[in-house]
Amino acid sequence: MESFNEMWESVRQELKESLSEVIYNVWLDELELVSFESDRAVLSISQFKRKIIEQKFYNILCGAFEKVLGFPVEVILTEPGTPKKQEAPVSRYFDNTFETFVVGSSNKFAHAAAQAVAANPGGAYNPLFIYGSSGLGKTHLLRAIWHEIKNNNPNKNCIFTHGEEFTNELVRFITQKNTGEFHEKYRNADLLIVDDVQFIAGRESTQEEFFHTFNALTQLGNQIVLSSDRPPKEITTLEERLRTRFEWGLLADIQPPDLETRMAIIKRKAELLGFELPDDVVQYIAERLKNNIRQLEGAVKKMQAFVTIHGSPKNTTTAQNAIKDILSDSRPLPVTIEKIVREVARTYGANPEDIRSKKRDAPISKMRQIAMYVVNEVTDMTQEAIGREFGGRHHTTVIYALREIKNEIDRDASLRATVNDIMKNVRENQS
Repeated sequence: MESFNEMWESVRQELKESLSEVIYNVWLDELELVSFESDRAVLSISQFKRKIIEQKFYNILCGAFEKVLGFPVEVILTEPGTPKKQEAPVSRYFDNTFETFVVGSSNKFAHAAAQAVAANPGGAYNPLFIYGSSGLGKTHLLRAIWHEIKNNNPNKNCIFTHGEEFTNELVRFITQKNTGEFHEKYRNADLLIVDDVQFIAGRESTQEEFFHTFNALTQLGNQIVLSSDRPPKEITTLEERLRTRFEWGLLADIQPPDLETRMAIIKRKAELLGFELPDDVVQYIAERLKNNIRQLEGAVKKMQAFVTIHGSPKNTTTAQNAIKDILSDSRPLPVTIEKIVREVARTYGANPEDIRSKKRDAPISKMRQIAMYVVNEVTDMTQEAIGREFGGRHHTTVIYALREIKNEIDRDASLRATVNDIMKNVRENQS
């Protein structure tokens, strides 16, 4: 599958198999693929049909992309006339296999566990819980499991989703008063993979639904694979009954790769791009980018662009220019108030607007104080500026809030862990 036209034809075929011929011809036949990048597909259709598709067929459409590609795809519907982007190879979206995963001392246990699950789903480790910081290859292993099982058993019902998407999808089905379809989808999966499962923590309805989904699948002997940025015991807002279930099977962590593994990753990425790099350049990049595989891959792409577009030599000077922006991007970025408020609201199951409002009831006031504390900790904003962001409050109110939360954190280990969890999520999920 080299072009997005071929990929789109496969998606169309999947839709035809999922729907009756009449429904497909009436509502979906006129869909046109406008662009496909990373994990986002833009499709065009008339405004009238777009509304019907969004109401009745959106999940089926997303599911067709997921079945073809092996990972969730965000589908955006637009009207005809949107400029169509030039075709681009899509074979790189299938690079997440065991063959393309570079194994080193930092990830060999997780890699071996993933292979065992792929070879014997439901009979090796169930669930398999892979954890580690962002950018270390967790998603690669999850997609490799999906591809391996799907290739060996094409008829298996394999679902790959994200913790955030699981929540959003549940909300959509509840809004549509159609939770039965949601249950039918997830509780009958032969393989359920949930990337970044920590995002269901703190959400009561989502955790309730996931609990029953987990029980239904394990009772059937069907495989569950989960990933997170931390082990279950450190997801402080996760319900205890879910925490214990996540620990039933096997926990496998991934650590930052050592120098030799980083060099192997750089060489492998260059090889996949048909781009050869001298050993001294490979080592130069590997010595400076230490904690994130995505950065290593980005450096190789940037290096290739400098060489092919600008005619730059393949030397360490070009490598230095290629990684300059990546090194800069790896430093903490300014965190917006909005992200912090959303994360506090998500943790406590509240409305973000209430936290920024002038409401004075005790629970909201406490959340507001926590949000102020987090803003003070992770941004350079003055206390006067923080007060303005939270309903125009005087800076003395902010000072009081900071002192209150600091004192409570010193006394209450649970609150301290929750606040640290909020700050970690905010810092690691900046966009």
